[in-house]
Amino acid sequence: MAITFTTTREAAALHGVKVLVYGAAGSGKTSLCATTGGTPVIISAEAGLLSLRHADIPVITVNSRDDVVEAYRFLAESAEAAPFDWVCLDSLSEIGEVALASLKSATKDPRQAYGALIDEMGELVRRFRDLPGKNVYMSAKLDKVKDEATGAFYFGPSMPGSKTGAQLPYFFDEVFALKTVADAEGAPVRVLQTSRDNQWEAKDRSGALDFYEAPSLAAIAAKVRGDALPTLAE
Repeated sequence: MAITFTTTREAAALHGVKVLVYGAAGSGKTSLCATTGGTPVIISAEAGLLSLRHADIPVITVNSRDDVVEAYRFLAESAEAAPFDWVCLDSLSEIGEVALASLKSATKDPRQAYGALIDEMGELVRRFRDLPGKNVYMSAKLDKVKDEATGAFYFGPSMPGSKTGAQLPYFFDEVFALKTVADAEGAPVRVLQTSRDNQWEAKDRSGALDFYEAPSLAAIAAKVRGDALPTLAE
Protein backbone atom coordinates (compact mmCIF):
# COMPACT_ATOMS: atom_id res chain seq x y z
CA MET A 1 0.00 0.00 0.00
CA ALA A 2 1.35 3.43 -0.99
CA ILE A 3 1.93 5.89 1.85
CA THR A 4 0.31 9.29 1.36
CA PHE A 5 1.93 12.25 3.09
CA THR A 6 0.35 15.55 4.00
CA THR A 7 1.49 18.34 6.31
CA THR A 8 0.09 19.69 9.55
CA ARG A 9 -0.75 22.98 7.79
CA GLU A 10 -2.61 21.19 4.99
CA ALA A 11 -4.45 18.97 7.49
CA ALA A 12 -5.52 21.99 9.54
CA ALA A 13 -6.83 23.76 6.43
CA LEU A 14 -8.83 20.69 5.42
CA HIS A 15 -10.16 20.10 8.92
CA GLY A 16 -11.36 23.66 9.54
CA VAL A 17 -11.71 25.49 12.86
CA LYS A 18 -13.92 23.76 15.43
CA VAL A 19 -15.16 25.89 18.32
CA LEU A 20 -17.34 25.26 21.38
CA VAL A 21 -18.66 28.36 23.19
CA TYR A 22 -20.79 28.31 26.32
CA GLY A 23 -22.39 31.12 28.27
CA ALA A 24 -25.37 32.30 30.24
CA ALA A 25 -28.75 32.99 28.67
CA GLY A 26 -28.65 36.28 26.78
CA SER A 27 -24.85 36.41 26.66
CA GLY A 28 -24.80 36.48 22.84
CA LYS A 29 -24.04 32.88 21.85
CA THR A 30 -26.56 32.91 19.00
CA SER A 31 -25.31 36.29 17.74
CA LEU A 32 -21.86 34.73 17.22
CA CYS A 33 -23.32 32.90 14.20
CA ALA A 34 -23.36 36.26 12.40
CA THR A 35 -19.63 36.89 13.01
CA THR A 36 -18.15 34.14 10.81
CA GLY A 37 -17.26 36.46 7.94
CA GLY A 38 -18.30 33.64 5.61
CA THR A 39 -21.39 31.72 4.55
CA PRO A 40 -22.89 30.03 7.62
CA VAL A 41 -25.85 27.73 8.10
CA ILE A 42 -27.48 27.31 11.50
CA ILE A 43 -28.87 24.06 12.89
CA SER A 44 -31.26 25.19 15.58
CA ALA A 45 -33.33 23.42 18.22
CA GLU A 46 -34.23 26.75 19.81
CA ALA A 47 -36.77 29.46 19.03
CA GLY A 48 -34.43 32.25 20.13
CA LEU A 49 -33.13 33.47 16.78
CA LEU A 50 -34.53 37.00 17.14
CA SER A 51 -31.04 38.41 17.64
CA LEU A 52 -30.22 37.36 14.06
CA ARG A 53 -33.32 38.81 12.41
CA HIS A 54 -31.22 41.25 10.36
CA ALA A 55 -28.58 38.70 9.30
CA ASP A 56 -30.76 36.52 7.02
CA ILE A 57 -28.77 33.32 7.71
CA PRO A 58 -30.21 29.97 6.48
CA VAL A 59 -31.57 27.86 9.35
CA ILE A 60 -32.26 24.12 9.57
CA THR A 61 -34.76 23.56 12.39
CA VAL A 62 -34.49 20.25 14.25
CA ASN A 63 -37.31 18.94 16.43
CA SER A 64 -36.26 15.28 16.72
CA ARG A 65 -33.24 13.03 16.68
CA ASP A 66 -34.09 12.05 13.09
CA ASP A 67 -34.05 15.73 12.11
CA VAL A 68 -30.52 16.07 13.48
CA VAL A 69 -29.33 13.01 11.57
CA GLU A 70 -30.93 14.31 8.37
CA ALA A 71 -29.26 17.70 8.83
CA TYR A 72 -25.89 16.00 9.15
CA ARG A 73 -26.45 13.94 6.02
CA PHE A 74 -27.39 17.07 4.08
CA LEU A 75 -24.21 18.85 5.14
CA ALA A 76 -21.96 15.84 4.57
CA GLU A 77 -23.40 14.56 1.29
CA SER A 78 -25.43 17.23 -0.53
CA ALA A 79 -23.93 19.43 -3.23
CA GLU A 80 -26.32 22.15 -2.04
CA ALA A 81 -24.36 22.34 1.22
CA ALA A 82 -21.02 23.01 -0.50
CA PRO A 83 -21.25 26.86 -0.28
CA PHE A 84 -21.58 26.76 3.52
CA ASP A 85 -18.14 27.23 5.07
CA TRP A 86 -19.47 27.49 8.64
CA VAL A 87 -21.89 25.11 10.37
CA CYS A 88 -23.39 26.52 13.57
CA LEU A 89 -25.20 24.24 16.04
CA ASP A 90 -27.31 26.41 18.33
CA SER A 91 -27.40 25.01 20.82
CA LEU A 92 -25.94 21.63 21.78
CA SER A 93 -27.80 21.87 25.09
CA GLU A 94 -31.16 22.09 23.31
CA ILE A 95 -30.20 19.44 20.75
CA GLY A 96 -29.28 17.21 23.71
CA GLU A 97 -32.77 17.73 25.13
CA VAL A 98 -34.26 16.71 21.77
CA ALA A 99 -32.12 13.56 21.71
CA LEU A 100 -32.98 12.74 25.32
CA ALA A 101 -36.72 13.02 24.62
CA SER A 102 -36.35 10.55 21.75
CA LEU A 103 -34.38 8.14 23.93
CA LYS A 104 -36.88 8.38 26.79
CA SER A 105 -39.74 7.52 24.46
CA ALA A 106 -37.92 4.33 23.44
CA THR A 107 -37.33 2.94 26.96
CA LYS A 108 -39.28 2.48 30.18
CA ASP A 109 -36.26 3.25 32.36
CA PRO A 110 -35.15 6.91 32.27
CA ARG A 111 -31.75 5.90 33.63
CA GLN A 112 -31.07 3.93 30.48
CA ALA A 113 -31.96 6.97 28.41
CA TYR A 114 -29.42 9.14 30.24
CA GLY A 115 -26.78 6.45 29.82
CA ALA A 116 -27.48 6.17 26.12
CA LEU A 117 -27.39 9.96 25.78
CA ILE A 118 -23.66 10.05 26.55
CA ASP A 119 -22.91 7.78 23.58
CA GLU A 120 -25.54 9.43 21.37
CA MET A 121 -24.28 12.98 21.88
CA GLY A 122 -20.64 11.92 21.70
CA GLU A 123 -21.23 10.40 18.28
CA LEU A 124 -23.25 13.41 17.11
CA VAL A 125 -20.61 15.92 18.22
CA ARG A 126 -17.83 13.92 16.54
CA ARG A 127 -19.72 13.70 13.27
CA PHE A 128 -20.45 17.41 13.02
CA ARG A 129 -17.01 18.36 14.32
CA ASP A 130 -15.32 16.23 11.67
CA LEU A 131 -17.26 17.56 8.69
CA PRO A 132 -14.47 17.96 6.11
CA GLY A 133 -13.82 21.41 4.74
CA LYS A 134 -16.21 23.08 7.21
CA ASN A 135 -15.60 25.36 10.14
CA VAL A 136 -17.92 24.35 12.97
CA TYR A 137 -19.29 26.44 15.83
CA MET A 138 -21.31 24.79 18.60
CA SER A 139 -22.90 26.72 21.45
CA ALA A 140 -24.00 25.44 24.84
CA LYS A 141 -25.66 26.80 27.94
CA LEU A 142 -23.66 27.52 31.07
CA ASP A 143 -23.63 25.16 34.03
CA LYS A 144 -21.87 24.86 37.38
CA VAL A 145 -19.78 21.69 37.18
CA LYS A 146 -18.13 19.71 39.97
CA ASP A 147 -14.56 18.53 39.45
CA GLU A 148 -14.72 14.91 40.61
CA ALA A 149 -10.99 14.85 41.34
CA THR A 150 -10.87 17.92 43.60
CA GLY A 151 -14.50 18.48 44.58
CA ALA A 152 -14.24 22.11 43.46
CA PHE A 153 -16.91 23.75 41.32
CA TYR A 154 -16.31 25.69 38.10
CA PHE A 155 -18.37 26.98 35.19
CA GLY A 156 -18.58 24.86 32.04
CA PRO A 157 -20.92 23.82 29.23
CA SER A 158 -24.33 22.44 30.14
CA MET A 159 -25.96 19.31 28.73
CA PRO A 160 -28.75 17.01 29.93
CA GLY A 161 -27.04 14.60 32.31
CA SER A 162 -24.02 15.82 34.27
CA LYS A 163 -21.54 13.42 32.65
CA THR A 164 -22.52 14.48 29.14
CA GLY A 165 -21.71 18.14 29.77
CA ALA A 166 -18.43 17.35 31.52
CA GLN A 167 -17.21 15.39 28.49
CA LEU A 168 -17.98 18.07 25.89
CA PRO A 169 -14.69 20.04 26.14
CA TYR A 170 -12.67 16.92 25.31
CA PHE A 171 -14.09 16.91 21.77
CA PHE A 172 -12.74 20.35 20.84
CA ASP A 173 -9.41 22.11 20.37
CA GLU A 174 -11.05 25.47 21.07
CA VAL A 175 -13.41 25.87 24.06
CA PHE A 176 -14.41 29.38 25.13
CA ALA A 177 -16.54 31.01 27.81
CA LEU A 178 -18.62 33.95 26.56
CA LYS A 179 -18.83 36.44 29.42
CA THR A 180 -18.86 40.13 30.32
CA VAL A 181 -15.88 41.86 31.94
CA ALA A 182 -14.96 45.48 32.67
CA ASP A 183 -12.63 47.28 30.26
CA ALA A 184 -9.93 49.78 31.29
CA GLU A 185 -12.57 52.46 31.84
CA GLY A 186 -14.81 50.14 33.84
CA ALA A 187 -17.39 49.75 31.09
CA PRO A 188 -18.85 46.26 30.49
CA VAL A 189 -17.56 44.49 27.39
CA ARG A 190 -18.34 41.03 25.99
CA VAL A 191 -15.33 38.73 25.56
CA LEU A 192 -14.43 35.14 24.85
CA GLN A 193 -12.22 33.66 27.57
CA THR A 194 -9.89 31.19 25.84
CA SER A 195 -7.88 29.71 28.73
CA ARG A 196 -9.00 28.03 31.93
CA ASP A 197 -8.75 29.66 35.34
CA ASN A 198 -10.07 28.49 38.71
CA GLN A 199 -13.64 29.43 37.78
CA TRP A 200 -14.11 28.92 34.03
CA GLU A 201 -13.45 25.97 31.73
CA ALA A 202 -11.67 27.04 28.52
CA LYS A 203 -8.79 26.00 26.29
CA ASP A 204 -6.94 27.00 23.14
CA ARG A 205 -4.81 24.25 21.66
CA SER A 206 -3.64 26.50 18.83
CA GLY A 207 -1.69 28.63 21.30
CA ALA A 208 -2.48 31.63 19.07
CA LEU A 209 -5.12 33.39 21.16
CA ASP A 210 -4.99 35.94 23.94
CA PHE A 211 -6.66 35.15 27.27
CA TYR A 212 -9.57 37.39 26.22
CA GLU A 213 -10.60 37.70 22.59
CA ALA A 214 -13.28 39.78 20.90
CA PRO A 215 -16.49 37.77 20.26
CA SER A 216 -15.86 37.28 16.53
CA LEU A 217 -15.61 33.84 14.95
CA ALA A 218 -13.91 35.35 11.88
CA ALA A 219 -11.16 36.91 14.00
CA ILE A 220 -10.75 33.72 16.06
CA ALA A 221 -10.47 31.53 12.94
CA ALA A 222 -7.95 33.92 11.36
CA LYS A 223 -5.69 33.81 14.42
CA VAL A 224 -5.94 30.04 14.75
CA ARG A 225 -5.02 29.68 11.06
CA GLY A 226 -2.16 32.13 11.47
CA ASP A 227 -3.64 35.09 9.59
CA ALA A 228 -2.92 38.57 10.92
CA LEU A 229 -5.99 40.25 12.48
CA PRO A 230 -6.18 42.68 15.42
CA THR A 231 -7.02 41.33 18.85
CA LEU A 232 -9.21 42.79 21.57
CA ALA A 233 -6.17 44.25 23.33
CA GLU A 234 -5.08 46.08 20.17
